Order: sequence, then structure tokens, then C-alpha cells
Amino acid sequence: MPLIYQHNINRNTKLGVWRIDEPESFFLKRVPLKSDVTHPHKRLQHLAGRYLLPALYDDFPLEEIVVADTRKPFLENEKYHFSISHSSDFAAAIVSSTKRVGVDIEMVGPRVMNIRHKFLHAGEYISARTGQGDVTAPAYVGQDRQHEDAYSDEELLTLLWSAKESIYKWYGSGKINFQDHIRLTGPVLGNKNDFLEMPFVFLKSDPVSLNVGGKFFEQTVLAWVTS
Repeated sequence: MPLIYQHNINRNTKLGVWRIDEPESFFLKRVPLKSDVTHPHKRLQHLAGRYLLPALYDDFPLEEIVVADTRKPFLENEKYHFSISHSSDFAAAIVSSTKRVGVDIEMVGPRVMNIRHKFLHAGEYISARTGQGDVTAPAYVGQDRQHEDAYSDEELLTLLWSAKESIYKWYGSGKINFQDHIRLTGPVLGNKNDFLEMPFVFLKSDPVSLNVGGKFFEQTVLAWVTS
């Protein structure tokens, strides 16, 4: 069973990552297929993400999942709040019995360099670096670029993108401008090889302060939020 990572965030909230090694038939033994996903790999990701939910809470009612107009899956009775994400051969899920949650998983790669202007405000880049200088300069988070824990540009930008995606899923109602409505307010804290914490503020309506967790593994970024 390739549940490669599990983190009990608190007594009511659990997070997990699944490496997808199994065929579709493995997941269909437990997961009802109520999706119009036709691409084989995307369907496999969809099934693996839902399979994770009862792996975290064994009484999770998969058959009661409905999908909102914004494409956010949820339970009408709110027995659990949950969020699912997929990237390449990984699926991630977070489940809470008490709080709204969001999760995102992303592969580190060059694509994020081309879309940075669409989701990142210049001030956030400086905040993340906890240093001064041109925002187009190489990125690091409070560390010397020669240090083994230093962040590459792709790693830092993917981390910030993933954090904002997790907040977008936490909100769940769509119509979000990542630059204007989701802002990093301070430095990324923690060691690259351990847990990370990122302070954000959500500005769609009344400001909401959010602390986003993060973790790197296998050239992959995982970010989550609960509030």
C-alpha cells in the first residue's frame, strides 16, 4: 500500500500522500466512479485521491460526495471537510472533522517560471526571501545560495504557487485573483528538508490570516491549510 506520507496535523485533521502504482481495478474495488473523467491517467489520479480519504478516516462516506458548481467536492452533511490534489503519479488528501481545509501537490519544474507574473506580487517574493534586492534575483529563504538547504528559483516559486492553490481550495467558491486576494505576509519559516510554515492573508472579503504548511519530497511540493 503506497501511502508514502501521512501527517496527523492535530487530533481532528489528517493529511496523506499516495504514490499511484496500482491499476484502475485496484481503486474501483473501494471507490465509486461518479466522474466523467475520460483520460486514463487523470481517471487514475481521481480514483487514487478519493481512495485516500477512507485511508485517513475509515468511516469517510465516499458515496456521499457531491461536486459543487465550482468543481469542489464536499459532503452535504459536513461530517468531514476535505480537499484532494493530484500531480503526476501522486495524489494528496487532507481531511478534518472540524475545520475547512485545502491541499495542493505540485511537481517542481520550469513551468512555474513562466506564470509567476500571474500569481505572485513583487512584494511577496521579497518577503519569502527575507532579504533585500531585485525581485528578479535568485531566490532563497533566509539562507545563502551556497548552503545545501538553499532554494532554487523553481523550488521557491512552486512552493508559493502550491500554497496559494491550497488556499484557493480552502475557500472553495472560486473567482479568486491569486495576486490580489492571496498575499504572503512574511518569510517562509523552517528547513527545506523538514516542515515549512508560510504566513498568508486572504483578502477576498474580510481579511483572514492563514498559516500554510509545506513540505518538499522527491522533487515535489506539498502545501496545506486548515482554518
